[in-house]
Amino acid sequence: MDYQQLAFEHAPAAIVVLSQRRMMAMNQAFAQLFGYSKQELLEQSIAKLFPSQEDFEKIGHDALQGLLEQRGLGYSDQRFMQHHNGQLFWTQTHGHTLTPEDPFRLAVWHFERKDQLMPKLQLSKRETEITQYIVNGLTCKEIAKLLGLSHRTVEVHKANLMKKLGVRNKNQLSSKIITSITPKLASI
Repeated sequence: MDYQQLAFEHAPAAIVVLSQRRMMAMNQAFAQLFGYSKQELLEQSIAKLFPSQEDFEKIGHDALQGLLEQRGLGYSDQRFMQHHNGQLFWTQTHGHTLTPEDPFRLAVWHFERKDQLMPKLQLSKRETEITQYIVNGLTCKEIAKLLGLSHRTVEVHKANLMKKLGVRNKNQLSSKIITSITPKLASI
């Protein structure tokens, strides 16, 4: 019995092996986290799991710089990723390269879904919770129903978020949540 393969395949942590940012191997937890079968992800670019090409490029640049600065020891950040059903969700991500001279040639990444954001801004617990729904396009009434609140309460939280992020409309708010709240954490 190959215990290493067994441990990898059935680990509760979502793990993927990337080569030049293409998914070469992953465990069951990784495929389940994103709502795909392993066959749908194998040898695909991990860009498939990002909310946009812009996010894929920016986060890739930051990760590469972090891995190079740390000589491949590790990189960690928080970011939005996209589920197969289109919903965005917040993740804590850790990466380690096996090829420090060319960090993206072969790397192992771990993804953990986070229910609460840890943004640079001082957001209340409720504001943090509401951002998850806003980026998925839900209205204040839909959010209120899901959270058991009045829609006016959600509107107040949304207005506070808009003020804190310096935006004037819903589209700007969603974009700002995705691009500005995503903090780069110190490398491991």
